[in-house]
Amino acid sequence: MPNFFSVALLALALFTATFAVNIQTPLYGAYAAESDVGITAMTIAFAAYVAGLMPTLLFLGGLSNRIGHRLPIVIALLFGTTATALLTLKPSLGSLVVARVLLGIGTALATTAGTSYMNEMMGADNARRATMIVTSATSLGFGGGALATSLSLELQGPTLVPASFIALLAIAPLLALIVFKLPHIDAPQCVSLLRFPVFPTGTWIFGIAMALAWSTTGMTISIVPLELKSQGLDSWTGFVVFLAIFIGFLCQPIARRMTNTRSLALGFVLIPLGFLVLLAGIWTGSIGLVLAGTCITSAASYGFTYLAALNEVSLKAPGNHARAAAGLFVYAYVGFSLPVIVSGSLADMFGLFSAIAIFSMIQISITVITIMLWIRPYPSSKAGLKEVKR
Repeated sequence: MPNFFSVALLALALFTATFAVNIQTPLYGAYAAESDVGITAMTIAFAAYVAGLMPTLLFLGGLSNRIGHRLPIVIALLFGTTATALLTLKPSLGSLVVARVLLGIGTALATTAGTSYMNEMMGADNARRATMIVTSATSLGFGGGALATSLSLELQGPTLVPASFIALLAIAPLLALIVFKLPHIDAPQCVSLLRFPVFPTGTWIFGIAMALAWSTTGMTISIVPLELKSQGLDSWTGFVVFLAIFIGFLCQPIARRMTNTRSLALGFVLIPLGFLVLLAGIWTGSIGLVLAGTCITSAASYGFTYLAALNEVSLKAPGNHARAAAGLFVYAYVGFSLPVIVSGSLADMFGLFSAIAIFSMIQISITVITIMLWIRPYPSSKAGLKEVKR
């Protein structure tokens, strides 16, 4: 199979696997009404995604080194199909929890194996381009699912079986079969199935940045839509979720031309700035400000920070792309899930806006502290400088 088509099909498979992750987001309100639960329960259901994802990243991040890269991607596509079928047949909070766990496992398998597979398929000389293709495909997938469901609901009217679900159920199994036809360029290694993530030396700052960026995305696609619904703006939910990721995709070509350090620094500035604009939009009831803030945070989360971080860990772990990607996503998904769960509990106690405002203050504080630690010179360097002056 020609290399161009192989790369395109792999990108499409990664897009589809991640498309399934947020496809049900615009229906959260409907699921909550069906099960008669509060905000905390919904945020826990949302974060169940991480209950499937984290163990897979922690213990099976290098699985593709043992069984090859194609099978984990096939499993991810089938898990996405199963999760969507479950919500189609039995829409409820319980089904949502199970579906999110399956989607978490699938995402962990697809992103780690897909990153390694794309790098090997395109070669070491195209490492940055391979990383951009992976981040672009997954960014579009994460955002596209929610937008597709919102558009389906606009066209069909209220329903628990939108056309986006039917499309995924038709396409994902077919893609799973096609993935087996992709080139078998990786040689499975005789290693343990249980392989822990790799955290390359000197990449901690990129991991913290991913945690901050994706905590903002988690809030934007889980808590913010609930506040929009309370203000009668829930028809914008899918578009908000889509922008929360799509604008980052548009920024990736710009980020690609920057050094990883410069891209990271820009992300640090945009993350709290964007969320403050979003918070102002919620406070004033301005959907324009909400969308503007979402775009700014998206540029950081899935543009500058995501591409810089994934590229950095890939460069510093050339023989361990899958496990290094797993290590990075451990940072990312801790940030993605814990603030959402805590904010859900705070929302039930103090209200949604208060919970969002508290998150914003904590986010700014952690960002400032992290930047100070990053730019602070080491004491030994300062001491050495004094010795030279003497």
